[in-house]
Amino acid sequence: MLDLKFLRTNQDIVRQNIKNKFQDEKLPLVDEVIELDLESRKTQQEADNLRASRKSLSKQIGALMAQGKKEEAEKMKEQVNQNADRLAELEAKEDELQKKIKNIMMIIPNIIDPSVPIGKDDSENVEVQKYGEPFVPDFEIPYHTDIMEKLNGIDLDSARKVAGNGFYYLMGDIARLHSAVISYARDFMINRGFTYCVPPFMIRSDVVTGVMSFAEMDAMMYKIEGEDLYLIGTSEHSMIGKFIDTIISEEKLPYTLTSYSPCFRKERGAHGIEERGVYRIHQFEKQEMIVVCRPEESPMWFDKLWQNTVDLFRSLDIPVRTLECCSGDLADLKVKSIDVEAWSPRQKKYFEVGSCSNLGDAQARRLKIRVVGENGKYFAHTLNNTVVAPPRMLIAFLENNLNEDGSIRIPEVLRPYMGGMEVIK
Repeated sequence: MLDLKFLRTNQDIVRQNIKNKFQDEKLPLVDEVIELDLESRKTQQEADNLRASRKSLSKQIGALMAQGKKEEAEKMKEQVNQNADRLAELEAKEDELQKKIKNIMMIIPNIIDPSVPIGKDDSENVEVQKYGEPFVPDFEIPYHTDIMEKLNGIDLDSARKVAGNGFYYLMGDIARLHSAVISYARDFMINRGFTYCVPPFMIRSDVVTGVMSFAEMDAMMYKIEGEDLYLIGTSEHSMIGKFIDTIISEEKLPYTLTSYSPCFRKERGAHGIEERGVYRIHQFEKQEMIVVCRPEESPMWFDKLWQNTVDLFRSLDIPVRTLECCSGDLADLKVKSIDVEAWSPRQKKYFEVGSCSNLGDAQARRLKIRVVGENGKYFAHTLNNTVVAPPRMLIAFLENNLNEDGSIRIPEVLRPYMGGMEVIK
């Protein structure tokens, strides 16, 4: 969410930013919020004048009563009562106007970083760099669920009976591999200085609206019927929410946390052949990383975060590339985002396995995450990134470590988490 003061003095910048995100339908919101803000400030000024007048008249009434001038004092009391009625009207109007302004400001997108490429959708994202050599073996690589089924590692039919489409049972060594990847990712991040955390898997609505846009909320979140609770779509939501309505001493920054959680998503609009199996599902597990830091440090942490994901995948001998998200592919709260994509030998292309985002002070402003330092108070910057999400990670892992006989190689770094196993047969 933008600072209202910034919008007042930088209307053209805000309008151009909306155009750069190809959201022209939101352009009228700028004029609307300016008009509401002007009306709000006029209302507040009149209310402040009445409050000052009430204070002055109260002193005068006290003086007149002390002098025995009751008649004059009563006339002034009538004026005070009239002012009180008007003040009540103004205060109600103030609240109404502030709510309208906040609702609009929650919809106007955050200002993107100048380095973000301008593009309409994810088809215009820009490749930054490749890591590792993409390799295609001289034998056919089956679809990932076929690989798992041959290893008795997945049961989709039973899951459909129990929960419907978008769910699965992982079994045996594949289930163990899933847990091994999560455990390895946890220790990988701890070794990089991050504090491990297991957060709540449900959050209240004020946290939901603090960490994401309304459009994202509607497309992703599952609501708990009859309660002010939502199932998290990623542990980033809980982790950033941990700091809601806090004032942090500057010397304690940065907070660097890595968290494990199950994730629950509606995944609306997921269609096509690659949505079969475990690519797009309603429930999965993930290791996440978040940072809460000073504004001037967020670009540095942004680069560190996506590099962590690249390094983890390369430690497992999986080729990856980084992709700069264009303006039209950025969610409204994001300043800048880079996707990490893993190589798929079967498809002979890369696919997304993680996303790193710098949200500037947007989440902090919504959640009131403030920092107090030598120069006073300011809003923190927040960042998040996927360490690893095993459903998609499993696809990349299985395809890149598949042997011609259908067995799966276990990279050396993962063997301690698999009981020393070198291959899944």
